[in-house]
Amino acid sequence: MAPLQKIFTSKSNSYSFLYRLIDLSILFLSLPLAAYLYGVSLGQEYLIAELIISVCFLYLSESFELYRSRRIDRFSEMFIRVGLCICTAFLVAVTLAFLLKESEGFSRVTIVLWFMFSILFSLFWRVLQRQCIKSFRKSGYFVKKVAIVGATDSAANLFKEIKNNDGLGYELVGVYDDRSLDRVHQDLNQDVVGLVEDAITQARDGRVDILFIALPLQAEKRIADILLLLGDTTVDVHYLPNFFMSNLIRSRVEHVGDVDTLSVYESPFLGAKSWIKRTEDIVGSLIILCVIAIPLLLIALAVKATSPGPVLFKQLRYGLRGEEILVWKFRSMYVMENNEQVVQATKNDTRITPLGAFLRRSSLDEFPQFFNVLRGEMSLVGPRPHAVSHNEEYRGKVQFYMLRHKVKPGITGWAQVNGWRGETDTLEKMEKRVEFDLHYIQKWSLGLDLKILFLTIFKGFGGENAY
Repeated sequence: MAPLQKIFTSKSNSYSFLYRLIDLSILFLSLPLAAYLYGVSLGQEYLIAELIISVCFLYLSESFELYRSRRIDRFSEMFIRVGLCICTAFLVAVTLAFLLKESEGFSRVTIVLWFMFSILFSLFWRVLQRQCIKSFRKSGYFVKKVAIVGATDSAANLFKEIKNNDGLGYELVGVYDDRSLDRVHQDLNQDVVGLVEDAITQARDGRVDILFIALPLQAEKRIADILLLLGDTTVDVHYLPNFFMSNLIRSRVEHVGDVDTLSVYESPFLGAKSWIKRTEDIVGSLIILCVIAIPLLLIALAVKATSPGPVLFKQLRYGLRGEEILVWKFRSMYVMENNEQVVQATKNDTRITPLGAFLRRSSLDEFPQFFNVLRGEMSLVGPRPHAVSHNEEYRGKVQFYMLRHKVKPGITGWAQVNGWRGETDTLEKMEKRVEFDLHYIQKWSLGLDLKILFLTIFKGFGGENAY
């Protein structure tokens, strides 16, 4: 038997190297241009600054997935990513120069011009590229004819994406399914143009460039038959998984020797991403603790003065991988419940102190958790930790509940900024919270974390369910 060959490969953007080269060239050439316009001679310190900014930019571009593989990205999001990468890279360089007392050796006007040229040229070439691609596609170039086999939920989602994104360069031929119209996805009733056999014929005749198979995994035999028939064509074939895990957690191709595996449940923080996340947590928590140092002291004194008991309440929670951690909070109740039966706080709860009610509504009781973040037990952003008893209760009621613990619990999270915080007095509320938590794990990026932290300022504190 011939040795096993890898059938799955991690796809990367074919032009990502060129895109990186263009961006780095812009960063390097913008400095001499700025220096020439302002009449400044460049010394060794500027070369060092270029290297620092370039390294930071490349590091951040990976964090923000600036060069990720996809036919097109939302242009506004791409603009934001480029801006954040360049701004942060320059901010790091300026901060280092200030801390090392080297800032006096630089011309401030030259640095500002360098920064502005870098931003403008990086955005300009992307606008130019986008317009060129649009023009080519309107002229019929780089347009792919697409057919979908199987009128399923995943097919409906794909159909919608293709219809709503002209820039993808896809021309939809139609959806093909052997079932009667009353059995296919209702959104695709008007778009089913034939049977699966018709799609294969279209592919053989060269009238289809890409064919997506959107059949469920249970139809393994049918999928195999279709793939065998399509082996007699030159069409590009993609399988569109519609099993439920694909919408819940990150997945990627792994290799065990020469055997390919597809991960289903896995943490998004692998390799360099774990360092990025930890750096974000350490730097962010240190800055925030410096800012809130005086409020922390005042709240601690107020808690001690207004009710008997300790200032801090340390409650047992599940952390990363379901391991138990002690989460710190300012004490907001007369009782110190931390046993197997913890009753969630409700409206007008008699256990809550008058000061505690204010602290809980405003989330100020959670300020000590920044020390948990600094210790590495929690993160700035992630699923909110629940009491151990609540975990044990809901893990048997809510599907995929424990997948929340593939990442560290956070002080704020995607669920919280979308209104799902406070008491979960119904199963539906907990299901929605878990849904948003899993969405965060699936879509994690440094940009998403920054977005959540920004939204927390306006949406993460208080709320009608916070008591």
